[in-house]
Amino acid sequence: MNINVAAERTDVVSKGPLPFEVERLGARLGAEIHGLDLKKDMDPLTFRAFEATLIEHKVVVLRNQDLSTEQHIAISRLFGELEVHPMRPQGEFPEILVLDNHKDNPVLSTDVWHSDTTFRKNPTRYTILRCQIMPKVGGDTLWADMEAAYDGLSGVFKKMIDGLRAVHDFKNFRVLYTRSDEDQATLRKMEELFPNPSHPVVRTHPANGRKSIYVNPQFTLHIEGLEPAESQAILDVLYAQAQVPEYQFRLRWTPGAIVFWDNRSTQHYAANDYYPERRRMERTAVVGDVPV
Repeated sequence: MNINVAAERTDVVSKGPLPFEVERLGARLGAEIHGLDLKKDMDPLTFRAFEATLIEHKVVVLRNQDLSTEQHIAISRLFGELEVHPMRPQGEFPEILVLDNHKDNPVLSTDVWHSDTTFRKNPTRYTILRCQIMPKVGGDTLWADMEAAYDGLSGVFKKMIDGLRAVHDFKNFRVLYTRSDEDQATLRKMEELFPNPSHPVVRTHPANGRKSIYVNPQFTLHIEGLEPAESQAILDVLYAQAQVPEYQFRLRWTPGAIVFWDNRSTQHYAANDYYPERRRMERTAVVGDVPV
């Protein structure tokens, strides 16, 4: 897959019949794509239709793909530059983040609502997660439509938060660093690489102009310019919106499934209900733009 579709993309609006079938899964978000083999090269027209479908449905799943790690990376690169996760270097495939959780490696913090890497100046645009091993029960992932969550706020509240900005931090990853001199030196380097960015509390999607809530309990520290109690009160209201079932979609994984989601308009939560059973995923992430 060597087509540099991302470089020649001007917009992602797909016109005409789709080159694959889209089955809507959730009332607000979530769809399954049928009739597309990701092991085959994707032509630019099909890619644009695929990305338009992803933006429209926010989360898309393809089952029985059985991709190799190399194929996973290749399809991910069609969307743009890939991240290398700074907290978890992997080795042979630095673009791949391995999420292999079991009795000897419990979940760190994926069971908290979040949008990926908002501690970056350029947070993740798309996340692409491939299932390899699943427990017999449990291990689902949930997504929340943060555009619908924003729409569900009152007009008065929307006006109050319009123009506010929030500071973000890799706070959940700080537990990975001990008090040793070596770890503290590494932590200081991470703080230099990722100084706390400020993002809008309400983000506007660059492709469709829709607004969404863009704060999350995983990475958001506080809202700028407010007293701590004021900031926390507003954040608590916004965090609660992701927990509304009507805004959510829940996926039961199967080995060989791969899911693409848009971090600009969603948050997600990986249910930690399978310990001590094993759940293994491989993840790539596409570098995004500066939120506005």
